[in-house]
Amino acid sequence: MLSRSKVSAALVAALAAIALGALPGSAQAPPPGSVVAQAHTRADASASALPAQPDRAADPQVDAEDVPTLDGTAVRSYDAFDANQGVAIGKRHFYAVNNRTITKHDRSTGEALLQFAGVEDGPIEHLDSGVVVNRKLYAAHSNYPEWPMESSIEVFNARTMRPIDTHSFGIYRGSLTWLDRHDGAWWAAFANYDKVQEGQTEPYGKTYNTQVVKMDNAFQVVQSWTIPKAILDKFDLMSNSGGSWGPDGRLYLTGHDLPEAYVMKVPRAGAELEWIATVRLPGIEGQGIAWDNARSKSTLWGISRENSKVINYSIPFRSISDPETLYWEVLGPGEFEQ
Repeated sequence: MLSRSKVSAALVAALAAIALGALPGSAQAPPPGSVVAQAHTRADASASALPAQPDRAADPQVDAEDVPTLDGTAVRSYDAFDANQGVAIGKRHFYAVNNRTITKHDRSTGEALLQFAGVEDGPIEHLDSGVVVNRKLYAAHSNYPEWPMESSIEVFNARTMRPIDTHSFGIYRGSLTWLDRHDGAWWAAFANYDKVQEGQTEPYGKTYNTQVVKMDNAFQVVQSWTIPKAILDKFDLMSNSGGSWGPDGRLYLTGHDLPEAYVMKVPRAGAELEWIATVRLPGIEGQGIAWDNARSKSTLWGISRENSKVINYSIPFRSISDPETLYWEVLGPGEFEQ
């Protein structure tokens, strides 16, 4: 529930933005039930080439039955009382993410070593996932489930767990749920939801407004993509909770509840990500995921919030190949489409 002062501040900001023709890139709908109108560095290793999958037309309405499904194999699980939102992976440690806390664990023993803990009613409200880059832990943060949606990136010293930096998006494209570093850029998702939150009367942004974005080093969005409807349908009332770039140069996405990851690639044309495969991950319930940085021996990490565990998986990513897809033709005289 927003305080009167917060609503007033939002109203002033919104009116000012409207007067200036601002609010660029905002995908947020008018606030539900409100009187206010709101407008690492990772190696890009390639997988071994395998025979192509059967041809599949470039169809934005691709069905789940058209996408190959593979099985991930659990390698090890760890007890982690904080494993409620996601996990981040370092060379010798993993970091279990909860709403206001991040707990650093030893990868060898699973022992909890240090914890960042935001105070109740403080600025840290809903940490969602994280990524370790150059000895810094970058965490996706939002004010979920409050309205209007606000997001930020919170940065910690991965050794001491002390906060060292922050980047605010303010009221933007949705609720920031994950962040990763790939191919010299930052990647993230701003999630929106069909769920109607307590005390509200309209969906929390509407799931189809969810966007995966590519950002420069200053966290400015340079490109964005949508997620195929067939995957959004799997999210049900929720949205894209996790994302991480794999050693095969593909993006792995998860939802909020299902034990599976969706293997995606950036399209050659258009604004919708291409769904290449699905990987079953028995034991997790969606949420934040993270590939470690072991290149060819990489494993994918996830969490079971129900069982308070962090689990890492061996993924048969070398068995995934891009379908041979016809995107366009160049026609000569006598072949022109009329």
